[in-house]
Amino acid sequence: MRRPFLSLLVGALVSLSAQADGGMWLMEQLSQKYSSLAARGLQMKEYDLYNPNGTSLKDAVVSFDGGCTGEVISSQGLVLTNHHCGYDAIQQLSSVEHNYLEQGYWARTLQDELPARGVVVTFIDKIEDVTAFVQGQLRQLKGGTGMEFLSPSYLNGLARRHYSERYQRGQQGIELEIKPFYNGNKYLLFVKKVYSDIRFVGAPPSAVGKFGADTDNWSYPRHTGDFSLFRIYADANGNPAPYSEQNVPLRPRRWFDISTAGVQEGDFAMIMGFPGRTNQYALPSEITEWRDIDNTIRIRMRGLRQEVMLREMLADPKTNIMYAAKYARSQNGYKRAIGANWGVSRPDFLRRSEELRSEVERWASGQRDRKKGKVYLDGIARIEQAVAERAALRRQLWWLDEGLWQGIEAMQAPGVDLPLMSLERSFRSYCNKDYSPAVDAKIAKVLLAEYCRQVARADWPEELARGLARYGSVEAYVDAVYAGTRFTKEEGFASFTALPAAEQAKVLETDPLARLATSVRSKMRQLQKALQPFDSQISQGRRDYLAGLGLARAAQGGAGLMDYMADANSTLRFTYGQIQGYSPRDGVRYTVPTTLQGVMQKEDSTSWEFVVPERLKEIYRTQSYGAGKRWASKQADGSYVMPVNFTATTHTTGGNSGSPVFNAKGQLIGINFDRNWEGVAGDIQYLPSYQRSIICDIRYVLLIIDELGGARRLIDELSLVP
Repeated sequence: MRRPFLSLLVGALVSLSAQADGGMWLMEQLSQKYSSLAARGLQMKEYDLYNPNGTSLKDAVVSFDGGCTGEVISSQGLVLTNHHCGYDAIQQLSSVEHNYLEQGYWARTLQDELPARGVVVTFIDKIEDVTAFVQGQLRQLKGGTGMEFLSPSYLNGLARRHYSERYQRGQQGIELEIKPFYNGNKYLLFVKKVYSDIRFVGAPPSAVGKFGADTDNWSYPRHTGDFSLFRIYADANGNPAPYSEQNVPLRPRRWFDISTAGVQEGDFAMIMGFPGRTNQYALPSEITEWRDIDNTIRIRMRGLRQEVMLREMLADPKTNIMYAAKYARSQNGYKRAIGANWGVSRPDFLRRSEELRSEVERWASGQRDRKKGKVYLDGIARIEQAVAERAALRRQLWWLDEGLWQGIEAMQAPGVDLPLMSLERSFRSYCNKDYSPAVDAKIAKVLLAEYCRQVARADWPEELARGLARYGSVEAYVDAVYAGTRFTKEEGFASFTALPAAEQAKVLETDPLARLATSVRSKMRQLQKALQPFDSQISQGRRDYLAGLGLARAAQGGAGLMDYMADANSTLRFTYGQIQGYSPRDGVRYTVPTTLQGVMQKEDSTSWEFVVPERLKEIYRTQSYGAGKRWASKQADGSYVMPVNFTATTHTTGGNSGSPVFNAKGQLIGINFDRNWEGVAGDIQYLPSYQRSIICDIRYVLLIIDELGGARRLIDELSLVP
């Protein structure tokens, strides 16, 4: 009897750990989680973390440029985010003469802070539950598509109607957004304030900010100073305003104090941010589909593309700058897919999904009103049926999307299927200072060859089939397309725009690239249209499935769906846990923190990924971060250790990049920048033994700003606490 008892005990402990650490919780769930937070060591009052009617720590957390998180760290609107979150903006400001990616940049004065055109920073001013209002409007809706319950355009129209635009009158930069949660079983309205005058303040060289690059991405131990600094500018009244030399640094409502005390294994850690997307309520069949179709195809096609890109980047410094951000974006998704498939292969990974489904089935089957219970059982059945029936179409779409549409830049080229007014926008979307038709053609040869091997000829885009029949091989066809088009070079497009409209139409009908791009888009639309009914069926089925899950939990005395995390959807969340290493396999244990010594041990002057700046080596040799400084940890023998990165059991995903990591007192101790690849499958199921957020220690950030960057004015701007 002892073995089953021990197994149950271990299972219970794992479940408790997952309940404590797993979850990207809505701010309104803070009340029900507060006792758990306090038990873990939190020393803040609930209203200091989130106060719907006043200022709280959440007001120092911002959405950075729509896909990352940032935090306000000074009274002058200084924002800290990841180096990779600011990467595109830094790249756009760089040139061969002023390569801020390679060399780094530190603005010595406010006047030296560079306008980051197109970057926006968003504050969440107010969050309101509007579930009753939205569901009432949906019940009154006549006609429609049946998918309005998840439609951003429909829901945001309701947001304006609900508030009669009173939040927008007389207030600049205010946006209203209603987001669905639990697949339309709950709705929240977000009042947002969006600032568009954002300026680049500083970042370390890529040898620090991207140290380890692709080799270390999604892995631990890490030794990366993944951060960058921007500043929010506003008009004289603190309101959002377009860029102007008259704008001034924003005086924010709240900013983070920064702890220089350091961290220890087991310490409390909490994160706020804007996680992008999770699928915590996927059925087992959906998880298998994700592994066998989505991830497997992405791994194959991105791997092939990246081989070509990297070869070309290493051969030419100019190409390296042009393709750096593209390569990083591709590699990020590639490694994520590999990690996800590893996680799904863990024993019992599907168990939670199976248990949730069984919980709904048992409850629904036990209802006296069989008709009522059938609604929730049918929700599950609809999902299962749609997944099975869409498999072949989904494979086709993923090979086309990863192989041609995303993989080959020129597939964005103008064509007869596009309105005349959008032709230039189409051309500029890929053909810019960061585009090389020679590199793109090499990528196209590799990806088209693999696509043709994997997809039946009858399912190819028509123009691809026609072109290969004419030229006999992928290589010959690609050469002909890129040699015969006007749409891979500026002068070619200029000659096109100089033509009369009638002549332009003839070019679009005959240009080989325009014909291929049009055919690819046509095939994409055809597949997406064919898949849409299945996607809608799954969404509607999950709405009923989750409604049943909430009722089943309430029947057991719980709080219904609010006992569960809502899937991430780029809205403000919190997660908590502790600073802790992990053991990915037998005999291996990763500890926290990593240190500057590890940077030196990884140094490889022959690899662009592991170059160490001479100044950083000097800092290490002299231990200038030691006596008289607050950046390092003093050892018993009087020496100093400079921390770099650590991990925590917090539950994060894409969109949490740049999120503040703070201690029990609400003081900033680090900045989240990655996850370990063993934990990527946590987007479907939290893995307490494996899943870790990878965090840059704030003291390493301070060291780099102070001693490597020599930007003491920025250090003086911060609120440092021992």
